[in-house]
Amino acid sequence: MKFKILVSDPLAAEGIDILEKVKGFKVDQKAKLPPDELKKIIGGYDALIIRSGTKVMRDIISAADNLKVIGRAGVGLDNVDVEAASKRGIVVMNTPGGNSISTAEHTMSLILSLSRNIPQADASMKREEWNRKKFMGVELRGKTLGVVGFGRIGMELSRRALSFEMHVIAYDPFLSTEKAKELGIELLEYKDVLKKADYITFHTPLTEDTQHMLSDKELKLLKKGVRIINCARGGIVDESAILKGIKSGKIAGCALDVYEQEPPKGNPLVKLANVVSTPHLGSSTEEAQINVAIDIAESVKNMLLGRGVKNAVNVPSVEPELLKKMQPYITLSEKMGTMQSQLSEGRVKRAKIQYIGDAALLQSEPITVAFIKGMLAPILQENINYVNARPIARERGISVVESKRADISDYANLIVSKVETDKGKKTTIVGTIFSNLDPRIVSINDKHVDAVPEGVTMVIYNKDVPGIIGQIGTILGLHKINIANMTFGRAKAGGMAISMLNIDSDVPKRVLDKIRKAKNILGVKVVKF
Repeated sequence: MKFKILVSDPLAAEGIDILEKVKGFKVDQKAKLPPDELKKIIGGYDALIIRSGTKVMRDIISAADNLKVIGRAGVGLDNVDVEAASKRGIVVMNTPGGNSISTAEHTMSLILSLSRNIPQADASMKREEWNRKKFMGVELRGKTLGVVGFGRIGMELSRRALSFEMHVIAYDPFLSTEKAKELGIELLEYKDVLKKADYITFHTPLTEDTQHMLSDKELKLLKKGVRIINCARGGIVDESAILKGIKSGKIAGCALDVYEQEPPKGNPLVKLANVVSTPHLGSSTEEAQINVAIDIAESVKNMLLGRGVKNAVNVPSVEPELLKKMQPYITLSEKMGTMQSQLSEGRVKRAKIQYIGDAALLQSEPITVAFIKGMLAPILQENINYVNARPIARERGISVVESKRADISDYANLIVSKVETDKGKKTTIVGTIFSNLDPRIVSINDKHVDAVPEGVTMVIYNKDVPGIIGQIGTILGLHKINIANMTFGRAKAGGMAISMLNIDSDVPKRVLDKIRKAKNILGVKVVKF
């Protein structure tokens, strides 16, 4: 078999060498292609390898008639339309672990630079000045480091901080208390990390939930003299709020490697004396560049040669014929995991998944992994895939148990998921595949529903009394929010009921607050699939 591979961003020679050694592979290196040029030529390639420079959006993917795989040498996938690629049957893969060490080390370098005023002192020396008092620093020993987002990078950073005799506290909704103790750190709620930390460093993906995690509102909670570090994604911290905090004296200093706008031209933060800034260097080490180049080259090579799929974010590692049969169940299971993540209260401790009827006859591991991926994805985003989902759950102390039952009840097939959190809360979600291969949610906490798991879905807990439907519809209608589908469920008449609404747009917080305050409404959650 002959395959053409386009490398459209600079890739370490070690990665190129792996591909060029394969008989039948033709590798073209064409960096900095204009989008129109890429669109013209992409149809002739079987594989595309990129870094952060190339944007592979819907228009490019629609022209990629022969493309089988997009490989990102790095973690972030904000420059790839994964949904469009999935619809075209194109595998999207990344290298989630290749730059963990380099980013953790860079974060530690910024913490040290911020503490001892190293960049400022160096600049002063280059001006032939000698002003020791001006650059008085602080020690790390005995200080509290708050880590927001405790994935691989956060874990590596904490090991280094502990060696400096720092006290490490962390916020991560998917890290168990037991695992935190094992790692020698203290697990807290986000607001408590803000209150107690002398240094706060962010290591989360950028999502709707994490955008401006640190803004004007959070400034009030910070300890006076705190130092803020962001080597994750621009936009996680509100730069205007940081500026206010520094000018008021609440924040002693800030170190940034990423920015809301890159490059940060005209950004007043960068010009402040107590701000250390670097140009997105988190993964810029020779070792990291080589690691991600080798990882992605090996992954693309093995996939094209039919040796399996590694680190795919949109397809599990299953034989093609079997995948076709299992795909509806994989899709359903992942959506159930996504729903569990957004409905559960507290940190997930354990999950139980049961396969009933026809679902019990299938190879269950890929379906279970899809559930775990869906459950962790709202927090981890591009850092989670079908390969690393189970190990990451294990790392975070989340127990996942599966079982099978062949006897059939009301449905030909069922997947039953039960999730328990550290708050003692349990959420049970049941799903099925209809004969036309459509996934459905058919029960939530023993209340029968018939819901389509897609788009934006409102889950409303209410008393089973007349007028609820009209009340909800009126509020949404006044704010021009259209309802695409509605379903209702209850365990018994007059008790607690669930209303589920598929809606055509997101719901602003002010609208959610109105629904929460409405008569006989007990709670509202928004689930985004």
